[in-house]
Amino acid sequence: MNGRVVPVLTAESAEDAERVCRAILAGGLASVEITFRTAAAAEAIRRAVRLEGLEVGAGTVLSTSQLDAAIDAGATFAVAPSTDSTVVRAAKAAGIEFVPGAATPTEIGQAQALGCRVVKLFPAALIGGPAFIKAMSPVFPDLRFVPTGGVNLDNLAEYLRLPSVAACGGTWICEPALIRDGRFDEVERRAREASALMLT
Repeated sequence: MNGRVVPVLTAESAEDAERVCRAILAGGLASVEITFRTAAAAEAIRRAVRLEGLEVGAGTVLSTSQLDAAIDAGATFAVAPSTDSTVVRAAKAAGIEFVPGAATPTEIGQAQALGCRVVKLFPAALIGGPAFIKAMSPVFPDLRFVPTGGVNLDNLAEYLRLPSVAACGGTWICEPALIRDGRFDEVERRAREASALMLT
């Protein structure tokens, strides 16, 4: 996962996903997480990886079969909202970067015990936002975090200022309503806003 802001995309069709990914690139962002919440996920990843300059990962990877499908489609990283030891070990064996999810210190510790060095915090806003990360960082100094869930333009800069934040997952950039309405121009605008914040 290279970019510090990673749009989280849930698309009903691979065609929509490709158009969103083009808008994300045009807006200055270079990473996307395509979630396995729809049947279109694998084909959407296949299309997205063909776009030059875009790093494509798979999200909501809850099983080894989804992990295999993501790898087969060309994803270079995978993310989950929880920590499943079987999936973590399978990802390590496959050599793909895997970011498991956690919402408590115990879950963060479990991910660390499995050898993970980057952990997704989800749902970030509901578990305490930046204040939670500030509290966890001294306890887990070797870990970096990817807050997702409730991250938006209003609080993005606060998250990005935290040294332990590797990246932020951004569902607001390409929310489903924009895709349904064909508002790819708005996706690009939001991506451009997020990109500008990364430079400040």
